[in-house]
Formats: sequence, structure tokens, C-alpha cells
Amino acid sequence: MHPVSGTKSRTARKPVAARTGMAGGATTAPPRAERQRARRAVGRLERAMPDVSIALHFGSDIELLVSVILSAQCTDARVNEATPALFAAFPGATDYARARPEDLWPFIRRLGLFRSKARNIVLAMQAIERGHGGRVPRTREGLEALPGVGRKTAGVVLVHLGAGHAFPVDTHVGRLARRLGFSTETNPDKVERDLMELLPEERWATAHQLMVWHGRRVCHARKPACKGCPLADLCPRLGVPSPA
Repeated sequence: MHPVSGTKSRTARKPVAARTGMAGGATTAPPRAERQRARRAVGRLERAMPDVSIALHFGSDIELLVSVILSAQCTDARVNEATPALFAAFPGATDYARARPEDLWPFIRRLGLFRSKARNIVLAMQAIERGHGGRVPRTREGLEALPGVGRKTAGVVLVHLGAGHAFPVDTHVGRLARRLGFSTETNPDKVERDLMELLPEERWATAHQLMVWHGRRVCHARKPACKGCPLADLCPRLGVPSPA
């Protein structure tokens, strides 16, 4: 992310990728100071928001997967409004697998891209019924083989099932990573790679959740609330215009 043309932007340390060659795909480890800064940032966010958790409401692995698929290009709040009736009508994988995509439409019509989401859910549940005994796969490979499940969706599901380490990158995580100078990338997979190199894997899930909520509550896309931010002295504010 670059400063807006015609505005002043705070000068600060170079982002990790620019210094280490990560943007070009190199695997050089980030400097120790940057790893320490990342750990301090996560620690501060954890103290500021000790009780954060995923905003989606679910009660089973199937409900988690469906909710995450529905959340693409949609707010979690909107998904939570739609899923109680959907989950009551389709309690398990078998119920989705036997349905037609249009059977789901009335429940998710307001969520956007509902036709493709309904199709992917039905196809994913058919695959789960055929190959996984009606349970959501517990591996990244198994998840990403399901229709409609990409790397980010698989990562979120793995993290919240406690089935594996991942650092899912949504719009909030990507924005914070660039503003903090932890990545120069815009591709979520490359941002994830950069963040994973900065933190130990046992901290990835926690850091992901904290960055999501910090992006929602403080580091907003258009007007970040930098005053009073717990990361103020650790953040170079890359791409954030200085006040006039």
C-alpha cells in the first residue's frame, strides 16, 4: 500500500519484504528485530482484546464450514442473521447433500453471490458425504479439495476446529500487515507467507483473530483511529496519510 498522491505520509522503517527480498519469492528469514516487533504487536493486541473470538455463530464443524463459505464478500453479522433458519432446515451434511442449490436460496438470498454459494455448499457436502463420512476434513488438502473452499476458507476452518496451524488473511489482516510494514504484498497467500515467517506457528491463529478485530475496531480502511492505538509506537503507518 502506498501513500495517497498529494498527501504527506509518515516516514518510517522499510517493510520486511522490501528489506529481505520476500516480495520476489525469496525465503530469507526476516531480521530478528522485525520478528520481535511482530511478537510485541501481537502481545499488545492480546492484552487490549483478551476475549476476542470468531464472530460467526456455529455449533458444529458443518455449520462452521457453511458459515465461512457464506461470509465471502459479506459481513459476519449478515451471515449470523441468515444461518439460524438455514441450520434448522439443513441440520447436517446429508441434508445439504440431498438438496438442490435453489433449496438454499430463500435462506441466503440477502448475502450476495447466493447462487454460487448455494451451489458450492451442496457440492461440498456431497463430497463430504462421499469421501469423509459426513464430517468436515481435518487437513488443508482435504478442505481445499472441496468445491468453494480456497486457502483462506480452509485456514479459518482449520484454526477454529483446532485441526492445524494457519494464518488466514482477509481484508483486515492484509491491511494491517501492510500498514505495520510486515508485508508489501497484496496477494493474500503471499501476505500469509510473510506473517508466518514473523511469528511462531503456535501464535498464528491468535494473531489472525487479533488482527481481524483490530482492523474492525481501530485500524479502519479509510480512517484509522491511530490516536490511542496500542500499536502506535510500533507502527510505521505505511500508506496512511498524515493529518493535514
